[in-house]
Amino acid sequence: MRYPASITIGLLAAMPAFAQDAVQTDGDKYKVILENECVRVLDYRDNPGEKTHQHRHPPFVLYALGPFKRTLTLPDGKVLAREFKAGDVMWSDAQTHIGENVGQTPTHVVIVEMKRAGAECAKP
Repeated sequence: MRYPASITIGLLAAMPAFAQDAVQTDGDKYKVILENECVRVLDYRDNPGEKTHQHRHPPFVLYALGPFKRTLTLPDGKVLAREFKAGDVMWSDAQTHIGENVGQTPTHVVIVEMKRAGAECAKP
């Protein structure tokens, strides 16, 4: 059975599971500083007024290196406001969003994305 292209494209666009990896969508902002079988560590930087493309993160820990304010727009249109001070740490479950720096300062964070859990990753 064939479906009109508009239906197929609409369904794909609405599915957050198809959101791309942050490094692929916004390589000018995300830099991989360490990657192994357990984690990927990203250095993220942006300036006031800058916005990312829609992308996804697996579960992650964020560490703020400086103060910043931003919004996250989720696939359902919900907008979350976030404000961090230098040294703040946050855990997040997997998430798809568009981020925008809505403050007066650059964003600079380190993000540790989880790849897998278990005893294998707990070994030194």
